[in-house]
Amino acid sequence: MRKGLLDILKGKFLVSGDAPKNWMFLLFASFLAALMISSSHNADKKVLEIAELNEEVRKLKSEFFEARSSVQQLKLESTLREVVAEKGLVPSQNPPRKIKVKSAE
Repeated sequence: MRKGLLDILKGKFLVSGDAPKNWMFLLFASFLAALMISSSHNADKKVLEIAELNEEVRKLKSEFFEARSSVQQLKLESTLREVVAEKGLVPSQNPPRKIKVKSAE
């Protein structure tokens, strides 16, 4: 047991008779490790990008609600009266009358 552990620590498995098989396994394991690290970095980038996009969506929603409330305020009758009063228009003193058209049948 101790001899096997010492052989591994000294690296004899890399120079022994079946070393090419061991080297192939080490290259494969290194490739998988590099692939895993790359995948992890890509996932981290995506998470950061999603967080930035969520922040942008939050800001745009806030802008939308602010603009919608200001448009609703502008559509109120009292606001319209003030705007047209500045241009010299005032509401009529006489209420409108219905005009009835009689058909000639």
